Amino acid sequence: MPEKLFRNALREALDEEMARDEDVFLIGEDIGVFGGAYRVTEGLIDKYGARRVVDAPISEEVIAGCAIGAAMSGLRPVVEMMTINFSLLAYDQIVNNAAKVRYMFGGKVSVPLVIRLPGGAGHQLSSQHSHSFEVLYGLIPGLIVVAPTTPEDGKGLLKSAIRTNNPVMFLESMSLYNLRGEVPDGDYTTPLGKAAVRRRGSDLTIIGVSRQSVLATLAGQKLEEEDLDAEVIDLRSIRPIDWETITESVKRTSRCLVVEEGWPTYGVGAEIAAGIQERCFDDLDAPVHRLGGAEVPMPYNKGLEKASIPNVDDIVRHALLTVGKQSAAV
Repeated sequence: MPEKLFRNALREALDEEMARDEDVFLIGEDIGVFGGAYRVTEGLIDKYGARRVVDAPISEEVIAGCAIGAAMSGLRPVVEMMTINFSLLAYDQIVNNAAKVRYMFGGKVSVPLVIRLPGGAGHQLSSQHSHSFEVLYGLIPGLIVVAPTTPEDGKGLLKSAIRTNNPVMFLESMSLYNLRGEVPDGDYTTPLGKAAVRRRGSDLTIIGVSRQSVLATLAGQKLEEEDLDAEVIDLRSIRPIDWETITESVKRTSRCLVVEEGWPTYGVGAEIAAGIQERCFDDLDAPVHRLGGAEVPMPYNKGLEKASIPNVDDIVRHALLTVGKQSAAV
């Protein structure tokens, strides 16, 4: 299979779906003439025109509201928010309309909407541009929330998201845009609602949320030096959660560590830990451990920002703690 950048795989998905279905259109800030803040939509306005690649004014609430109305009318809009932080300005539209319309209309009206949300830290963009807000959308019934971490999944999940009749929050870690990986030729989709096992192991299950699953895979390799065989699961779907894949793994390994970049209090890891103890209590040999970002607004200072998000060594240290090979004081 050819290798492609994550951002280019996303562009291919948009291009192919716009060519396949004339109802698909894009809307967002600077996505047309400028080509998108992250170059994901570059060139698409030249191919499909300003009617289907809409450069919107700087008003996230209006962008989301227009897209929801278009989706209710039978179109399939794909929104790009410049960062997930900016989506907070559209949170009312997303939560009170996009997520609820199908239920409130008794299933007679659908909202086939995708909102792409770049996020995550590591680029010195400070506290209003750098957070991981997976939990803010994962807690809302009526939304599908996914976070791809490979170019292959980026393309396949985006195509699936565009084709579904439900609103999908499509979370993209900005640190992965330049990640290169294999992408299959031809038309394919990746199922929504499924986790992916990135590394097989027998001693410990590490569940990574978004980019942390990439780091967890690297940590799994380093843990071999500690004679620890870690299984790594890429959560990939934040809502719904693929409990079948998670529980099968934890029941085999009997220990689990959940890693996210977002704040751990009330976080995705808290939900996963609670769900595991409900489903796997008799199989656990140790408490489920959680690792998340520092509970502060994301610093601008490069050193402080780096210290605020989990890295590979942090995951290794907490994995050893989970299996009792390292004391909590270290």
